[in-house]
Amino acid sequence: MSASAFQFDNSYARDLPGFSVPWQPASVPAPNLLFFNRELALELGLDPDLLDGPDCAAIFAGNRVPEGAEPLAQAYAGHQFGGFSPQLGDGRALLLGEVIDRRGARRDIMLKGSGPTPFSRRGDGRAAVGPMLREVLIGEAMHALGIPTTRALAVAATGETVHRERPLPGAVLTRVAASHLRVGTFEYFRARRDTDRVRLLADYAIARHDPDLAGTEDRYLALLRRVAQRQATLVAGWMNVGFIHGVLNTDNVALSGETIDYGPCAFLETYNPDAVFSSIDHGGRYAYRNQPAVTRWNLARLAETLLPLIAGQDSEAAATRATEQATGVIDDFQAWYETALLSGQRAKLGLQGGDDASDRTLAEDWLTLLEAQRVDFTLGWRRLADAADGNEGPLRALFADPQALDGWLARWQSRGDSEGRSAADGHARANRMRGVNPAVIPRNHRVEEALAAASDHGDLGPFRRLLAAIVRPYEETPEHAAYLEPARAEVTACYRTFCGT
Repeated sequence: MSASAFQFDNSYARDLPGFSVPWQPASVPAPNLLFFNRELALELGLDPDLLDGPDCAAIFAGNRVPEGAEPLAQAYAGHQFGGFSPQLGDGRALLLGEVIDRRGARRDIMLKGSGPTPFSRRGDGRAAVGPMLREVLIGEAMHALGIPTTRALAVAATGETVHRERPLPGAVLTRVAASHLRVGTFEYFRARRDTDRVRLLADYAIARHDPDLAGTEDRYLALLRRVAQRQATLVAGWMNVGFIHGVLNTDNVALSGETIDYGPCAFLETYNPDAVFSSIDHGGRYAYRNQPAVTRWNLARLAETLLPLIAGQDSEAAATRATEQATGVIDDFQAWYETALLSGQRAKLGLQGGDDASDRTLAEDWLTLLEAQRVDFTLGWRRLADAADGNEGPLRALFADPQALDGWLARWQSRGDSEGRSAADGHARANRMRGVNPAVIPRNHRVEEALAAASDHGDLGPFRRLLAAIVRPYEETPEHAAYLEPARAEVTACYRTFCGT
C-alpha cells in the first residue's frame, strides 16, 4: 500500500492552533492486519485493492505515518460520572487527519491504541485485540441498524503484549468519524476561561457540521439546538434497539450526533429498563432508562460553555437572556426525544400515523408487558411482525403467560385495522415491521465468544461469522439462526462489560 493512498486535508490542525499536541504513534514490533473494512474504504474514496500487504499493516498499526497526515492528540475535558475532570484528552489516540469522502463529507481518520501521548495520565496508551474488535462489531451493527456511528476502517495486531488484569495481545484501531468534536472539547477551554478559543471552536463546529448557520445572528444558540436535536434522535435510536452505551460522559458526546466509544456497551436481552452492564457504573447512572435524561444533562454542560457566545455582550441583561434561551433549548430536548422515539416505535409497531397520545400509550403498554413477562427485547419486537402476518404462535411462545398478551394484542390489531383490513395489508405491514425490527443484534455472549477466540487463540473465525450476521440484521437465514438466540438467563444476570482501557 502506498503511504499516499490517503488524500488528507487537515482542517483541525490548520484552523485550531492550541487545541491539540502534535505527536507521533509509537512503533510496534510485528504489525498484522486483522480486519479491513472494504465498504468503508470505498466510501472514503480509497482504493481497497491497494490496502493490503505489510505496508498496509504498518500504517494501520502506526509504524508508518501516511503522506499528508499531521498526527495530533486532541485536548478535551469531561464530566465523568458527574464529576468534572479539567484535562482528559487523547491518551491513547491520534488524529491522523481528515479526508473528503465520495459524498463530499469531511471524515476524521484516527488511530486508537497507538501509544502514550501527553494526555495519557500514567496510562500506557495501548489497546488490546478484544476491545478493538468490539468496536468493529458494535459499530458495524449500529451502522447496519441505521444509527449514526463512528466506524472501524481497520484493526491491526501489534505483536506486543498489553498488560491489564492479565497479559493480552495488543492492537490498534483505525476509526472513522464525522469529527471527534465533543462536549468535553468545549469544556476544556471553558475551564480555562478562554472564551476566544470557545468561540473559535464553535465557529469551527458550525463550519464543519452546520455550515448553513455560519454568519447568522444567533448561530451559537442555533448550534446548541442542532446538537441537542441530533442527540435526541441518536438516543431515541439507541432506546428502540435496546442499546446501552455504558459510559455517557461528556467526553463521549459527539457534536456530530454519532455514537462514539464502544467500551462497556451492551444490548438488552430480557427487557429490563434498569439494566446496567458496565462494571464501572456502580450507581446505575448510565442505565438503559437513564440515557435520555443523562444526555440532556450533558447538553446542559455544553450550553454552559456557549453562554458567553449566545449573550454576545458583557452585560447582566444579555447574560440573563442567554441563560433563558439556552435553558429553553435544553428543556425542548425531551420533546424532540419523545417525538423521535415515538416515530421509531410506530414503525416497529407497523403503524404509519395516528394520534400521538394513544400510540404512545400503546407502545408504553407493550414495553410494560415485555418487562413483566421478562421477554427478550429484540425477539419480542421481531415476533410481533409474525403476529401481524397472522401467526401469533412464535410471539406467544416468548411469554411465560401467553394470555397476558391477549388484551394488548386486541388493541394493537384494532389500531392496525384502522390503517388496512385485508390480508394483503397485514402481510405488507409485517414486512415493513421486519425491515425495522432486527432479528440479529450483537448479543453479548456471542460478542464475548468471538473476542475470546480472537484474543486467546488467534482464531478470527467466530468474529468473522458474527460480523457477517450482524451486518444483515433484518434477515433470518438458516446459517445465522444461532445468532438470534438469547443467552441463558444465568449468563445475562451476571454479564458485565469493561471499558477496555
